[in-house]
Amino acid sequence: MRAVVFFAVAIAVFGLSHYYLWARLARDPGWPSQVASAAAWLLAGLACSIPLAMVVSRVMSFPPARFISAVAFTWMGVAFLLVVALLAGDLVGWILRAVGLVAGCDAGIDPERRRLLARWIAGAASASVAVLGAVAVRSAMMEVPVHEVRVALGRLPKEMAGLTIVQLTDLHIGSTLGGSFAASVVEKTNALKPDLVVITGDLVDGPVASLRDQVAPFAKLRARFGVYFVTGNHEYYSGVDQWIAEVRRMGIRVLRNERVSIGDPGATIDLAGVDDLGAEGFGPEHGPDYARAFRDLDPDRELILLAHRPRQVFEAARANVGLHLAGHTHGGQIWPWGYLVRLTEPYVSGLHRHTDRTQIYVSRGTGHWGPPMRLFTPSEITKIVLSPV
Repeated sequence: MRAVVFFAVAIAVFGLSHYYLWARLARDPGWPSQVASAAAWLLAGLACSIPLAMVVSRVMSFPPARFISAVAFTWMGVAFLLVVALLAGDLVGWILRAVGLVAGCDAGIDPERRRLLARWIAGAASASVAVLGAVAVRSAMMEVPVHEVRVALGRLPKEMAGLTIVQLTDLHIGSTLGGSFAASVVEKTNALKPDLVVITGDLVDGPVASLRDQVAPFAKLRARFGVYFVTGNHEYYSGVDQWIAEVRRMGIRVLRNERVSIGDPGATIDLAGVDDLGAEGFGPEHGPDYARAFRDLDPDRELILLAHRPRQVFEAARANVGLHLAGHTHGGQIWPWGYLVRLTEPYVSGLHRHTDRTQIYVSRGTGHWGPPMRLFTPSEITKIVLSPV
């Protein structure tokens, strides 16, 4: 039922946004009827390609799936930028019309001036999006950089000063990112010689049968104190039980509402992990169980929480978690989407002090979802270096 509602909403959004694009790019500028008609058919086809790509991307064994996904998802990003640019153009148009009304010469009433303004807005929006789209695609295709963050924790044993955690998140192996990308991430991660590697959800976008070979490189991740994983919402869209079993088969420890000890005898901290909030509706055995994960806590031991969504920090703070590592937001991925993300998440990217005791680091993500584009929000392999206060 949830999937049906999601697709219904998505189709409505795609339909309305593409109608808006046709109106602003083809109808309002007053192009010849043949041009407007051709644009309508083209935009209708592009609108349909997006839900089609969402379906075929789940079956990567279908040979054209990757090509269809790349084209459709790239258009998704371009369409978003076009809508933003045209809305900005409309705002300029409204301001000019208001100025005209005040001056007693409403440029918006004259049909010829209205067409000229519409053509100017359409041309300026298209040109700016062409440049920004190229920048965004190039950014997404670049080698993932290592972003180092230093975090001071009040309960960290002095013997563990310099403990290094590498966080990977939101890799979204599937329609546009595959095995070669996974291998490069693993190679770069291992080169950092981390004490701990954590994967904070959304490793995949598709079923195990289609992506087993693509994620196989992650079995080669190495860290002194092990590699740990918690689920993200996209695991629940992709067959979560099968993926949990597959991740475990690769030798990665899946933390499902549980806590483990990290360190050497005499100098240890706690690492907890909980299911994603998107697990609701997938059965009583799924979903975050903070009481279980935080049971019998020692208040003098430092505690790090792996939880996919930043808004899970409120539960983390109640348990006096020292550091919550999260993903999910992609840092917004394509500017200015991050401003919309702020409507649902308390933090979008970076290190934040949530309370006197609890800090949160939200990664911009190691991969990308949907459009193979990143605009002003580069991906990252996060190297977190801990120190005592």
